Amino acid sequence: MAYSPMHHPNFVNPELTRRDFLTTSASGLGALALSSQLAQDGLIASESISTNDPMAPKPPHYKPKAKACIFIFMAGAPSQIDLFDPKPKLQELSGKPLPKSLLKNVRFAFIKKNSATLLGSKRKFHRRGRSGMELSELLPHIGTVADDICLIRSLHSTQFNHHPGQLLMQCGRPEFGLPSTGSWLTYGLGSESKNLPGYVVLTAGRGSSGGATLWQSGFLPSTYAGVLFRNKGEPILNLSNPQGLPDALNRKSLNVLNSLNEKDFHQKHDPEIQSRIANYELAYRMQSAAPELIDISGEKESTLEAYGVQRRDPKNTRTRGGGKGTFSSFARNCLLARRLVERGVRFINIVHASWDHHSNLDNEIDHNAKMCDQPIAALINDLKQRGLLDETLVVWGSEFGRTPLGENRGGRAANTGRDHHPYSFSMFMSGGGIKGGEVYGQSDEVGWGVQKDPVSVNDLHATMLHLFGMDHLKLTYRFQGRDFRLTDVAGEVVDGILA
Repeated sequence: MAYSPMHHPNFVNPELTRRDFLTTSASGLGALALSSQLAQDGLIASESISTNDPMAPKPPHYKPKAKACIFIFMAGAPSQIDLFDPKPKLQELSGKPLPKSLLKNVRFAFIKKNSATLLGSKRKFHRRGRSGMELSELLPHIGTVADDICLIRSLHSTQFNHHPGQLLMQCGRPEFGLPSTGSWLTYGLGSESKNLPGYVVLTAGRGSSGGATLWQSGFLPSTYAGVLFRNKGEPILNLSNPQGLPDALNRKSLNVLNSLNEKDFHQKHDPEIQSRIANYELAYRMQSAAPELIDISGEKESTLEAYGVQRRDPKNTRTRGGGKGTFSSFARNCLLARRLVERGVRFINIVHASWDHHSNLDNEIDHNAKMCDQPIAALINDLKQRGLLDETLVVWGSEFGRTPLGENRGGRAANTGRDHHPYSFSMFMSGGGIKGGEVYGQSDEVGWGVQKDPVSVNDLHATMLHLFGMDHLKLTYRFQGRDFRLTDVAGEVVDGILA
C-alpha cells in the first residue's frame, strides 16, 4: 500500500472539470464519513451511503503478525542499570571516574563530568524462566513472564532531554507537529472498532513532560489522533447528553450538523471536514460504548486481584511517580487496555510519569517498579490466556535510559541518582510476532554505550510497522510537497527479535 498524492483518498486533481469532480468516487456525497454505519442503524437512506469511512479497516502490505498494540510508555526514563542490564564490572568500578576518552564531546543534563564517578546498582539480578533472562529483584512479577518477552538491551537515541526524546520515541523525530506512532498505524490500517476510537490514551502518575504532543495526529487528519480516556467516572468529559436532552433529539441535531458539514465539504474539499463528521458520529456512538468499557464490575474477582486494581499506595506517596491512587489507576489502565483490544481498538498508549530519578533513586525506583510490575505481568498473562497475545504487540519503554554515573550536581553531598542517558538503554516487547525468552543486543561492561546489535528508535518503529504487515518505506503521507513517514529517512527491521 504505497501512499502517494495521486492515490490518497482526499487528492483533488486541479485539472478536473466541476462535472468530473462531482462524479469521482473520492468526492461529492461519496465522501461522507461513517454514513454506512448510519445506514446500518437505519438513520439515513441506503442510496446515499458511503464506504469512505476514514477509520474502516484497510489491507496491510503483507500478512501481519499483530493486529493491536499496547505501548506502555514510562515517561522520564527508567534506569536500565537497576532494572534490566546487570553490570558486574560497574559494581567493581563504582566510585571511580569514567575514562576521559568516553566523556569527550558528551553533553549531560545536570552531571558535572569533570568530577563524575561511576555508580553501581544496589539491586540484585536473578535468572528467570527457562530462558534464564536476568532481571532485577524489583521486577518479580515480570520475571514470571520472562519467556514471553524479548528484552532489548541496545536501544540508543539522539536526544538527551525529555520532551525531544519523547517526541522521537512517539513520533519518529524530535519535532512538534508530527503524527505519533498510533496515528500512523490507524492511518495505514484503520480500526476494527466501530464504537470506540482506533487510538486510545490512558494516563497515570503526574503526567509526562511531552503531554498531548505525544499522541497528536500532526499533519494527518484529526480522526487519527489519540483520544484521552479517564479510567474512572465519565470516560471523556462532556461526552454524555446534557440533562433533559432525549437521545432522539440529539440524533436529529447531529443529522442537521452533518448535513451542514457535508455542504461545507462540497465547497472546500478539506479532509479535515470529513474528520469533523467522523468525530461527531464517533462521539455519539461512544456515549454508550465508553461507559461500558470502563465498567469493570463484570470482571472476575481473580482477574481484578491479578492486576491489583484494588491495591493501595504505599504510605510514602510523595514521589515523582505520582500521587494518591497511582497504584490502582495504573493497574486499572492495564486491565482497560485488554478490554480495548477485545473491542477492536488498534493502538493503546498507557503513559505513566515520572521515572526522572536524578536523586533518591533507590526509594523512588522501588516505588515505581512496585506500581507497574504486577499489572504488566498480569496483562501479558491475561492476553495469553485469552488467546490474544499472539496478535497483540505489547511494548514497554521510555525516551532513553539513565547514566552509569552518579549525578553530582552542585549542592548534593552524595550521588543518589542518575542523569539522562541516550547512548544505551533497555526496552522489552511481547506477543504480536516477537520472539519470547530472548535477550537482544548488548551494552558495554559498564553500560555506557552499545557493544552489540544497536537498535535505533527508527529501527524500533520499522519493526513495529513490519509486525503489523506494513512496509515502513511505503507508509507515507504527502505534506507540504514531501512524502513523510514515521521512520523519516532511516530505520531497518530488526530481524533478530522476530519469532
